Amino acid sequence: MNLVWFRRDLRITDNSALNAAMRTGAPTVALFIATPKQWQQHDLAPIQSDFIVRRLVELNKDLADLNVPLLYLQCDDYVKAAEAVAELAQHIGASALYANQDYEVNEKRRDREVETRLDRLGIESHWLDDKCILPPGSVRNQQGEYFKVFTPFKRSWLKQMMPPVIIAPEPQSLVPSKASWPYFDPQHFVWDHPRQCSKDWFADDRQINAQLQRFCQHRVENYDSERDFPARDGTSGLSAYLAIGALSSRQCLAALFEYRQKNWNEGTQVWLSEIVWREFYQHLMYFEPKLAKGEGFVPWESNIEWYYDDASLRLWQQGATGYPIVDAAMRQLNQTGWMHNRLRMIVASFLTKDLHLDWRCGERYFMSRLIDGDFASNNGGWQWCASTGCDGQPYFRIFNPISQGERFDPDGAFVRHWVPELTKVPNRYIHKPWLWADFEQLDYPSPMVEHKREREITLAAFKLAKG
Repeated sequence: MNLVWFRRDLRITDNSALNAAMRTGAPTVALFIATPKQWQQHDLAPIQSDFIVRRLVELNKDLADLNVPLLYLQCDDYVKAAEAVAELAQHIGASALYANQDYEVNEKRRDREVETRLDRLGIESHWLDDKCILPPGSVRNQQGEYFKVFTPFKRSWLKQMMPPVIIAPEPQSLVPSKASWPYFDPQHFVWDHPRQCSKDWFADDRQINAQLQRFCQHRVENYDSERDFPARDGTSGLSAYLAIGALSSRQCLAALFEYRQKNWNEGTQVWLSEIVWREFYQHLMYFEPKLAKGEGFVPWESNIEWYYDDASLRLWQQGATGYPIVDAAMRQLNQTGWMHNRLRMIVASFLTKDLHLDWRCGERYFMSRLIDGDFASNNGGWQWCASTGCDGQPYFRIFNPISQGERFDPDGAFVRHWVPELTKVPNRYIHKPWLWADFEQLDYPSPMVEHKREREITLAAFKLAKG
């Protein structure tokens, strides 16, 4: 009997571990292990924990259609999880474990422990590459090293990329019920923190895939011109599904090939680049374990004199900085568990370059709030904005929160939606309301810092840190 261990791959279609296990012809049983205390240490967002449970309910139904029972265990942390996997595999008489690889440090340590325990029991373990279209190690430069710059990585990646073949497994022969098996029941999930409702996100496979198809068929062609405007519906809205593996990057690429065929216009190319960026950050996590340990990618990052000001951090978190586009973005995050990508760059730049606060504070806060929190992408994005990452934004390019708002929310529609205190402010002043004659009548704070001054401080600090 095979045991398939689901982690961040909560789907049956295009699941490498599940497909490999079922191809053997042996009966297959699935497993998911919740580790609430470990998730708490990793700042798992309450809305994502809710989303995972809802997705498990649907995964249970999908697996049932394949005659694959879903078992469920709950442990405090990864150490206990490693013990539990080995004990369960022995208990159900499994001859082999199949799982898709994770690339972060703690997860890799957990999996090595599982493999060691299973080996002692005479149980095989098979670890599949599934997170990426091209697995880490397959995209290297001419010297055989991993790429440290995105553009040449993308060129090499595109040369190797082929249209994916998406496999949906066929039902297996019915596995006899075992009364002693811990079958999945959503009521067994215990999370000490209140779960934020994720009902605005689809949990069933049919609707998730329908959203992917609609985007690739009708909207991706305008992605390049629409994606940066937060008041418009210009993004794919698929990031939450990719984060928990309800959807794979291969499925996204396959849909592009299906609907765009040879018509790969600018919008299609730009969205493809976003998929490749996701791959780039996963590859970096594989090659650079220090990224999962809170370290900057560039060596001189440790020389930067970050500020540590809890009051300033709280104002940023609460969306009370006095800069409308920043505050609107943070309120969107706090209320919905999601933030538009352009806004993620703006608020990250503001935290690190205007407030001079450590990017790790922002990285953790995002993970604690985002429904689409993915460690590699979140770390890569924050270090890019902080100019400390692999191929990060040059430190002298600093987003101006006023001009960014004026450019990407020109009529203030997004700001007025999330910052209703500014509803009556004229368009001319919507991104700098302190200049409006009636500003004193508003229940809205003055800017907590002066951007031009803080920009000069950042330039000096980063120049000093680089030496």
